[in-house]
Amino acid sequence: MCIIRKKIRHVSINHAVLRSFQKRALSGCLPEPSSFPSWSFEQRPFFRYELVHQSTKSMARVGRIITPHGIIETPSYVPVATNAALKGVDFRNLDANVDQHEGIDQYGQLVFSNTYHLILHPGREVIRDAGGIHKFTGRNQPFITDSGGFQVFSLAYGSVQAEREQHSELKRGHTVDKPYWSTSEDDNEDPVEVTEDGVMFRSYRDGSKIFISPEITVDAQKDFGADIIIPLDELPPHHISRSTLVDSVARSHRWEARSLRQHLKNVNGQAMYCVIHGGLDVELRKQSVEYLTSLPFDGFAIGGSLGKDRDELKNLLNWMMPMFEKDNRRNKPRHLLGIADEESIRHAVTRGIDTLDSCYPTKLGRHGTFMTSDGLLRIKQGKHKKSFGKKIDETCQCATCRNYDRAYLHHLFKAKEPLAVMLGTQHNLFYMQNMMKKIRKDILDNRI
Repeated sequence: MCIIRKKIRHVSINHAVLRSFQKRALSGCLPEPSSFPSWSFEQRPFFRYELVHQSTKSMARVGRIITPHGIIETPSYVPVATNAALKGVDFRNLDANVDQHEGIDQYGQLVFSNTYHLILHPGREVIRDAGGIHKFTGRNQPFITDSGGFQVFSLAYGSVQAEREQHSELKRGHTVDKPYWSTSEDDNEDPVEVTEDGVMFRSYRDGSKIFISPEITVDAQKDFGADIIIPLDELPPHHISRSTLVDSVARSHRWEARSLRQHLKNVNGQAMYCVIHGGLDVELRKQSVEYLTSLPFDGFAIGGSLGKDRDELKNLLNWMMPMFEKDNRRNKPRHLLGIADEESIRHAVTRGIDTLDSCYPTKLGRHGTFMTSDGLLRIKQGKHKKSFGKKIDETCQCATCRNYDRAYLHHLFKAKEPLAVMLGTQHNLFYMQNMMKKIRKDILDNRI
């Protein structure tokens, strides 16, 4: 494997020359699949995907992901517990498998936590010394952790999540001809410095400089002990130039191959997913799929820029997901990163997506927007002030809807009572998991 370790310095040359230099310097050499040990291509005894039913109407499929800490029914929504905690909801409520009132599956078992935040606090050593994330949280159900790259690159170029879910402009106005990350130690304007070795960034807690590399993020996730882990990748915005995107995809491939090698030194009962990149570029996405699926990863995550709106996301999935139906790719789980609005979910599952994560549903709930069978309901609106005896959703059997009406919930949110956060989040989590249960039933019945 060729590793270019020389840092690219900021020099006074035109951007066309700089991009050409970057492309030559960072092209690197990707390791061949044959360079990985033969045993790494065999199915893990502790982790596997089982197909239950393939729809006759679409690529939608119902399956089960077997992990050391439980079975994940798919397709499923994965709640985001950034700091190994859901805001406003206890894991004991989250993991209640059956609602005693109606016998409805309440919440999904896989939870997503963020390596970036956990490295900053409480620190990987604390979680390691506690016995791993399961013992630290007291939750004996599956966890997935990311590499931290999403948060780090959001520091460099605004919120990519906002770009995906709110269709907003990115916060920082770089042009497409300039790198969106710093290439100089003397550049104090950008909070992120990218080299072939990894990424240097400043802690949002105290401003101290922190360096992460593919190997460091893997070792941190070994300390955490999550059931599924993600390698370090580079996350550019959707509107960069193609030459910059080419460089970014190549760097992500090299980082992911390094991450995989580090992972295989100590598998630790964990599965590792690769992250497919390429933006909206068909050729680059195809190259990413072809290369990364040839390596001994346990599953596939769809990442990188997924477009500026839902239509671009849908189009991307339409032409890309059939690539995962070839050969043994269909035997591994597929995860869509950072997407969980209902319209996108319903489209994604018909294209063969198994799991999806996002803080979108829980964030809505915390701020007084409830997901219902009739669309989004904004409880802070004045019309709900005297909605006595009226539930948020007449069809819902969550604890919030069973016990509280709109008038009281309106009061809680307007009064900024902490209880409001819990009740809103609880409802939206129930709604999401009940929706996914219905989707699985529709797939089993070949309705979608």
